[in-house]
Amino acid sequence: MDIIIMYCTVPDNDVALAIADHLVNNKLAACVNIVSGLMSVYSWKNEICNDSELLLIIKTKKDLYHEVELSIKALHPYEIPEIIALPVVAVSNDYAEWINNVTK
Repeated sequence: MDIIIMYCTVPDNDVALAIADHLVNNKLAACVNIVSGLMSVYSWKNEICNDSELLLIIKTKKDLYHEVELSIKALHPYEIPEIIALPVVAVSNDYAEWINNVTK
């Protein structure tokens, strides 16, 4: 099983909870951590922006990436939401089994 970690920034707690609840309830993610206190500095439409955001850390399987991406895009208010997936190079057998058991 290929486990991935996905990152997605969101503007506020309501959006964070809506996405996290949807992913976990629909077995697209085993767990979503919501990290507050994030300050993002980025370039958007030829301007430098500084915004407070929250970070979603999504634990899922590689074969669910496309469904997770579509779900985030459907629930996210940004024109181009950050959706990044990273491979997991090592994971305990127990944790990997749990992810496999609670996702599709």
